Amino acid sequence: MVRPKKSLGQHFLKDENIARNIVGALALERPDVRVIEIGPGTGVLTKYLSQIKDIDLRLIEIDRESVAYLKKTYPHLQTKIIEADFLELDLDQVFPASFAIIGNFPYNISSQIFFKVLDHRDKVSQVVGMLQKEVADRIAAPPGSKTYGILSVLLQAFYDIELLFKVPPGVFFPPPKVMSAVIRLKRNKVSKLDCDEIQFRKIVKQAFQMRRKTLRNALKSLNLSASISALPLLDKRAEQLTVEDFISLTKLIGDTRE
Repeated sequence: MVRPKKSLGQHFLKDENIARNIVGALALERPDVRVIEIGPGTGVLTKYLSQIKDIDLRLIEIDRESVAYLKKTYPHLQTKIIEADFLELDLDQVFPASFAIIGNFPYNISSQIFFKVLDHRDKVSQVVGMLQKEVADRIAAPPGSKTYGILSVLLQAFYDIELLFKVPPGVFFPPPKVMSAVIRLKRNKVSKLDCDEIQFRKIVKQAFQMRRKTLRNALKSLNLSASISALPLLDKRAEQLTVEDFISLTKLIGDTRE
């Protein structure tokens, strides 16, 4: 039996019905059945993933003990198991074409996983992940919500997001101290934002780092022109802006500097 390791944020799911429901949430569009599972652990999701017809599955696992267990339990997947840190992995080497991501994400790196998804959004067609409910709420939060933040804006710019269902601590070993939730991201039709995307990220991050201030004060370090600073939009706080508002603001700031 694999021992869950606190240093890796491991909490192994025990409930087979929940495992089936997580895998069932993966809406694969044939022939696109390439899937990366992050942190399979003892293979509770792997079991159901491997039953999907024609699936091209890769298992990314950093824990050597889990890798040994998976190879023994799923010998037909031995060549599909990659012992590596997902955050350090070159995803282009795993799949040259588009793929989906699924997993019970370690809570301590779930936000970093989504930032990596953003960096590979042209290939990541969808994500089904179980993570800390607080982070799932933040990702799916609408504008105006107290939990709406940097990840909400950046991910919602490129993905349609659904919070699917909550998962209580008691179905894990060991049980975490927080509620969990399963979330699904499906790539939208936006291939490129109608603004400078590096500047867009910078403005979103700066705005939310001082979320209690109006945008006029939060973005002071960007040395905005007097005409931009006078805009009524800057009377608002970051959480009140939609993705489209942030795009418009980025364009305005960019246009005044050209």
